[in-house]
Amino acid sequence: MSSDRQHVIGEEQREFSRRRFLRSAGVAVAAYGGLAGILGEQGAGAATYKRNSDHAVFASHPKYHFVMVNHVTTNSFFTATIYGCQDACALTGSSFQWTGSQNSISSQMVSAFNTAIAGKANGIGCCLIDNTAFNSPVDTALNHGIPVIAYNADVSAGVHNHRQAYVGQNNLTAGAAVAQQVLNTGVKSGDLVAGIIATPGTGNIQPRIDGAKPVLTKAGVQFVEVGTSATEGAPEYNKISAWYAGHKNVKFMFGVDSGDSDAIAQFIQKNNLKGKVGGGGWDVGTPVIQGITAGNLTFTIDQQAYLQGFDTIMQLYLFNVSGGLMKPTNTDTGLGIVVKGTAGPYLAKNRFEGTASKQQALTPPAKIPY
Repeated sequence: MSSDRQHVIGEEQREFSRRRFLRSAGVAVAAYGGLAGILGEQGAGAATYKRNSDHAVFASHPKYHFVMVNHVTTNSFFTATIYGCQDACALTGSSFQWTGSQNSISSQMVSAFNTAIAGKANGIGCCLIDNTAFNSPVDTALNHGIPVIAYNADVSAGVHNHRQAYVGQNNLTAGAAVAQQVLNTGVKSGDLVAGIIATPGTGNIQPRIDGAKPVLTKAGVQFVEVGTSATEGAPEYNKISAWYAGHKNVKFMFGVDSGDSDAIAQFIQKNNLKGKVGGGGWDVGTPVIQGITAGNLTFTIDQQAYLQGFDTIMQLYLFNVSGGLMKPTNTDTGLGIVVKGTAGPYLAKNRFEGTASKQQALTPPAKIPY
């Protein structure tokens, strides 16, 4: 993907039929003697509705078009997010556009946002990586009847923005949890720990550092933030290498984005630092998970990128099809700490983690961890 080219991703679906939906619903009610019959036969709260797959759930509606404004449009982390958007559109007969900036440039994102408004999008999802840059575009969209949901990145607590909901991880809480994981590895008072961040100050990842820092400093740890690059690969690796050359006493390094996490794993492996310098990551791309299974990383964080796309599109769709009655709600996509013992399933190629494009149904675990 390229920021020079906007990608319209969607799949034409058959037109939903209101008549067939109402007919099948009427048959179902008649067969059970109405709602009272259903509840009387099965008990209140136990009613079961089995839908014929040939009949649509929703009434006939326009083919809605949504726009997802992103800050790093070509970053591999968002592959699963794009798949989530595609699947939600396939379910609802909608389409979406993936646009924004390749390098976290807010002005480019604002331009894409305004283009979406001018194009009369039916809804906009946006990564709010800046506390003020998106205030005016969001208000303009809402004033034009276009719902807006923040995903993956939200404005800081207490900051004024009228976006209707946030779909993503609570980054401050996640940062604090990561700091505790670092301490659990044996890091103690006086040790040097580095938080590696691609784009310092941006709303999507800076709060992770901000959440980790007070936990570590309270424990007496010497904590330092190291900025790298928004470009994955060599730029991030080289920044880490240059910093390490002057700080070889570092005890632990953790990344707060997938690119830096991969770079940390590679750096530890290539420099034979396993057992000398601890490593932690963020996100569950294949290289990061491989870093865990190889022992170069101790843990990583799963923030469920797929849900950030799927849930955003579904909420925008429901707002439209319900005439605004189904208002967007906040969705915390979770804090999953992945370690070597739980990393196995992430290595299987699948759509939900962005490692394969094939649509397939997976088998749930026989026992669910708690």
